Amino acid sequence: MNNRTSAILSSITRQYISRAAPVSSASVVADCGLDISSATIRNEMVALEEAGYIIRPHHAAGSIPSDKGYRFYVENMNYVDLPLEEQRLISHMFHQVEENIEQWLALAVSLLSQRVQNIAIMTSPKPPSCRFKHMELVSLQEHLALTVLVLGGAVVRQQLVNFEHPVTQEELRSIADKTVRNYAGLSASQILRKKTVLSPNEQKVTDCIINLMRTEDQRSNEDSYIDGLHYLMNQPEFNTGNRIVSLIGLMEQRKLIEAMMENQFDEYGVQVIIGKENKAQSIQNLSVVMSRYGIPDEAIGTIGVVGPTRMHYGRTISAISFMSSMMSKLICDLYGKNEQDNMGKMQNN
Repeated sequence: MNNRTSAILSSITRQYISRAAPVSSASVVADCGLDISSATIRNEMVALEEAGYIIRPHHAAGSIPSDKGYRFYVENMNYVDLPLEEQRLISHMFHQVEENIEQWLALAVSLLSQRVQNIAIMTSPKPPSCRFKHMELVSLQEHLALTVLVLGGAVVRQQLVNFEHPVTQEELRSIADKTVRNYAGLSASQILRKKTVLSPNEQKVTDCIINLMRTEDQRSNEDSYIDGLHYLMNQPEFNTGNRIVSLIGLMEQRKLIEAMMENQFDEYGVQVIIGKENKAQSIQNLSVVMSRYGIPDEAIGTIGVVGPTRMHYGRTISAISFMSSMMSKLICDLYGKNEQDNMGKMQNN
């Protein structure tokens, strides 16, 4: 795409984000300052429409960006950091609350949603996969025992285990001791891959442990915080009842977070998913901007913003970038980790 066409597409996108109204050729001329006629602009708009970058609902009414147009805009925009004054204000507000992850998360989604005027979502920092730490087996009946499993982060889970033959408390203690020696520090997938000779009773206990750990891994999105629906309801896209009702339903059923997390990514840094780029069909009329935060391999959470594709991407990206860095620093302090070492790990992941 040549510079003139790029400038016209950027102007259409920027104006539509600002005004939520189709952009005319005259508006593009006034905004771009290009020394060309409205007729030339209209010809360029026809070419952009044919290439799939813009949509013209009514040819006389102006143009709006498509998902492809927004993607070009995001990939070619100049990013700026959150203003220093805002950074200082946010940092000050975090230092006014107790050193408590729950309070940090609640404050973070509140501040983020306020600044981007869309829905903000955060998941609690957790290990990418839970780790086996310790376990006990408590005899309840001859064939029945209670498994008490302790995972990393002082998470405790329990489950009953049935044995085919009577098992004494002494035998249960021996099984538990061997299990701790074999599996300490391992994830569920690592336990599955570990080649260890097990008795039938030891295999029963191992199967129980793997089931508990897999369930815990699937629970990672349940501890989440969300704010900003009232900001989204003020957006023109949600003036009609169907879209906002559908979105409220997703939030009430906790499906919005699941849909956002389907866009899982391996690398760190801010990711932008626009419209139909979302894997979950339920949010393919929305955009998601998200980032990981925390300590790699130890305590990782996700911070994200969900809003219309007509999102102020520059502001959102800078806000999420700063907030994820702030949360990572706080988590490092809480875990007694060196912030610079952590930044190096995140850049290498």
